[in-house]
Amino acid sequence: MDVADSVLDLVGNTPLVRLGRIGALLPCDLIAKLETTNPGGSVKDRPAVAMIDAAERDGLLVPGSTIVEPTSGNTGAGLALVAAQRGYRCIFVMSDKMSEEKAALLRAYGAEVVVCPTAVPPEHPDSYYSTAERLVRETPNAFRPDQYSNAANPAEHERSTGPEIWRQTEGRITHFVAGIGTGGTITGVGRYLKAQNPTVQVIGADPAGSVYSGGSGRPYLVEGVGEDFWPTTYDPAVVDRVVEVTDAESFAMARRVTREEGLLIGGSGGTAVHAAFAVAEELEAGAVVVTLIPDSGRNYLSKIFDDQWMLDFGFLRGADGPCAGDVLAARDPSLPALVLITPEEPARRAIGMMRELGISQLVVSVTTELPLAAKEVSGVVGELELMDRAFGDASVLDRPLKEIMGPPMPMVGVGEPVSALVSQLDRAASVLVLEGGHPVGVLTRTDVLSFLAARSPG
Repeated sequence: MDVADSVLDLVGNTPLVRLGRIGALLPCDLIAKLETTNPGGSVKDRPAVAMIDAAERDGLLVPGSTIVEPTSGNTGAGLALVAAQRGYRCIFVMSDKMSEEKAALLRAYGAEVVVCPTAVPPEHPDSYYSTAERLVRETPNAFRPDQYSNAANPAEHERSTGPEIWRQTEGRITHFVAGIGTGGTITGVGRYLKAQNPTVQVIGADPAGSVYSGGSGRPYLVEGVGEDFWPTTYDPAVVDRVVEVTDAESFAMARRVTREEGLLIGGSGGTAVHAAFAVAEELEAGAVVVTLIPDSGRNYLSKIFDDQWMLDFGFLRGADGPCAGDVLAARDPSLPALVLITPEEPARRAIGMMRELGISQLVVSVTTELPLAAKEVSGVVGELELMDRAFGDASVLDRPLKEIMGPPMPMVGVGEPVSALVSQLDRAASVLVLEGGHPVGVLTRTDVLSFLAARSPG
């Protein structure tokens, strides 16, 4: 009988499919490698099995061991498959930007999930890297595969994924495009393909803000791709070019591929296809562009495939009629749309800024560098609240804002209707407007009233 002995025997040998609808007008072939068909649903099944195999050979994993790993979800699912087969306990650490579907999936496999904040640097004690290290120290017989430095990660892609692509394209591949996360996939596949044909171009797709495309690693919304540090599993010498892709471009392409090709792909798949499409537009007939789809969109149904979520973060415009963006555009152009101050600044500095700029509140954020990410907003400080506090205790003026600021103001997407603004302003003095996941302005009741008055006849 044609029956696999275990689910682990089903990892790999994933198919290629031509993206014939979205690539209909391209001069060359645009082909997707569907890693979604792995039993755990993602490309991460491959290194997960390889890393555990290597750890068992080296005696690092023994009966009763616990696997501890920081993950965006997919590596965790792959490791959980192996753990279920081989009897290991799992603890996975995830950042709070990851979809709840991913955390629920890991728990379904019997794993424990620890969630950590996104908007902190890797060295912060609450970061998911630092939390994983602490859990390794505190857990008896713990083993951390560390996909970011484990040589078995890129080696597995050089052993399996690269040869599959070469064989499936009969050696005709000219360009390979993949998102860069740990760097294991693009490094391993790239090494194999270049060993077969040095002229094959290897292109990385990277979220705007990630280090690979020149960012500092500041928060972005697409999951499972990009980084805020340089993993040793990434070999930049293998990569010929990196294409920066915004959250908006990633999500739009994921939705387009899903609706036009019938392939339900995730945001990182959208990142890869967007970059591959941009590369393919530059090429001539005869080129063969293969892009790797790392996971399915099933993990993102509550996010990028949820119109309300897309509206809330400013990626879509709602029904016909005026929206938050229209109100923002109608504000007095002499007033700044968004003014930022860090939590460490004293209240006295905030008062000076508000007086100088003629505004009544400031957004408190971990950075003042634009574009700002929604996760980087810490709170809000207002003129009236500061005056009340200072009247009772003048020493407040010299205290840092993090001790006296209020919670972050409500957020609405730039495309949400004015009615959504009014609803939020019933409960708060101001609202933060998001476009493409980035705060772009603050609106108050006065702004909405002025906008409505200007639209009314007479």
